[in-house]
Amino acid sequence: MTSERWILVFLCISLFIGLSSCNTKQYKVLPIYNPADIKSELVDKRLQNKNSNHTVSDFELINQNGQIITQNNYKNKIYVTDFFFTSCGTICPIMTKNMAKIQEEFIDNDDIMFLSLSVTPEIDRVSVLKAYALKKGVIDTKWNVTTGDKKHIYNLARQSYFAVVERGDGGLQDFIHTPNFILIDKEKQIRGIYDGTDDEDIERIIEDIYVLEN
Repeated sequence: MTSERWILVFLCISLFIGLSSCNTKQYKVLPIYNPADIKSELVDKRLQNKNSNHTVSDFELINQNGQIITQNNYKNKIYVTDFFFTSCGTICPIMTKNMAKIQEEFIDNDDIMFLSLSVTPEIDRVSVLKAYALKKGVIDTKWNVTTGDKKHIYNLARQSYFAVVERGDGGLQDFIHTPNFILIDKEKQIRGIYDGTDDEDIERIIEDIYVLEN
């Protein structure tokens, strides 16, 4: 085979590999998570065997501006949820910083929003959340930092988002939040679970949000 033909073959192979790579990325499909797909310690016992049709249940919370926040605020939105508390000095500051990073990535995209729920709502009153939101760069129109009824938040954590572990000691904080960021699609389905303290996972969730948009 002549050198010209070798060059032509090489170029064709390179083009094929490049196109295959692009198509793989373009047609990436995110999984849909159900309770049976998630670590059992994070899931309410009544739901641990459910393996289809899971969606986030309705909620009513109060945000940093004292406004009532429900599913209607997230209707037809893609959003990221996490659980935190303002006095946490370990993983929460990292999680909040990374959530702000994702917020900045989608600053001009009205279809992308964020929802943080306090696991110590009796402490994290509206005034506390407002000060926290201002300090951390929360944009009110995109990111609700919320408090509310503790039992309701607990049920959301264990039956909808699967982001806390039960401690059950009856103390001030009887459930322990994980560093998980939960990605929710426009149909209220869980499409990804990420470590909110891990830089690689933050890049992955940004990529996956773009996938959901397309």
